[in-house]
Amino acid sequence: MSSFLLTSDRVGKFTESVIRHMSVVAARHGAINLSQGFPDFDPPKTLLDSLEKVAHQGPHQYAMTWGAPQFREALARKQSRYMGIPIDPDRHIVVTCGSTEAMMVSMMTACNPGDKVIIFSPFYENYGADAILTGAEPIFVPLHPPYFQFDPEELRRAFEQRPKAIVLCNPSNPTGRVFTREELQIIANLAEEFDTFVIADEVYEHIVFAPHKHTYFASLPGMAERTFSCSSLSKTYSITGWRLGYVIAPERLIKGARKVHDFLTVGAAAPLQEAAITALNYPDSYYEDLQVKYTEKRTLFLEQLRHAGLHFFEPEGTYFVMVDVSEFNVKNDVAFAEWLAEEIKVAAVPGSSFFRENVHQYVRFHFAKKDEVLLEAGRRLLSLRDKAKGRSW
Repeated sequence: MSSFLLTSDRVGKFTESVIRHMSVVAARHGAINLSQGFPDFDPPKTLLDSLEKVAHQGPHQYAMTWGAPQFREALARKQSRYMGIPIDPDRHIVVTCGSTEAMMVSMMTACNPGDKVIIFSPFYENYGADAILTGAEPIFVPLHPPYFQFDPEELRRAFEQRPKAIVLCNPSNPTGRVFTREELQIIANLAEEFDTFVIADEVYEHIVFAPHKHTYFASLPGMAERTFSCSSLSKTYSITGWRLGYVIAPERLIKGARKVHDFLTVGAAAPLQEAAITALNYPDSYYEDLQVKYTEKRTLFLEQLRHAGLHFFEPEGTYFVMVDVSEFNVKNDVAFAEWLAEEIKVAAVPGSSFFRENVHQYVRFHFAKKDEVLLEAGRRLLSLRDKAKGRSW
């Protein structure tokens, strides 16, 4: 093989996942992993019982490529109820391998190479890579700290560049912001004015803290026809490893999305779709209890951060919290995060991986952990100020 044979230009334009890298660093140093956002507690028992039954009875062969019919029917019932719009399981849904594929499918369905795509910064790291792999050009619009709000005039100037799509993460990873209905209406008005698709990542739809409320973008007047609503079962049912996601969109968009999905992955795992129908049929009380559970975890972990004297933006949704570490003379947040895992034995994600701007003052923790793990992480963080004294990164 020729040593001069070069790979594609696109793979040189983004790095491997910093989030997943920090899980490796956490494992190497025996640190509590508050970087990669997955729970350390089991899914609901009834869901596990369903999985056990399916393991013996099947199905074990391919499901219909865009999703097993019974899974889509259960998903349509559940999402119609929460989104407040009619969803046809045969015309409006494609089931994907997690919301990661759902976002990629939506981007590739919406955009041609060379099209522009608006992405808010900070952003979940996949969005930039999705645009590059699609051949689209990102237009980054800042969310201004400390409350991570956008400037409507800055957003309008981005729309004036005639983007094909805007990516909206709500509730927002990494910031924990829940956009207000008024903010979403500003985006909706601009999307209509400039005839732009909206690719909505709503994977944390059920993890929202009072008094904040989640508004599904497609539920806004006139927006269902231009919105790719992307989500997954991962966070809601604590099954991140099952990789069950979906796109909900109008039939004219889903027809294209199904073709892209088919040739990317063929289909999501048939036995897991069958087992997950149990979860999709849970009553409203399940989602109410989930909100209570994560509200308690947020309260517990934020207390630990306060005891450690750390400054943070109080999350309105998700299970992430952005912590400002500028007081520790951090110029290289990657080096700081690796030191944190090695010396304090708590792993976080360096904030620069989420920002287009030259920002190094944040790290992101998650609190989807058992209470005793969060308490131990808090105990370890108490030593941060002393151990960081006199150091710089």
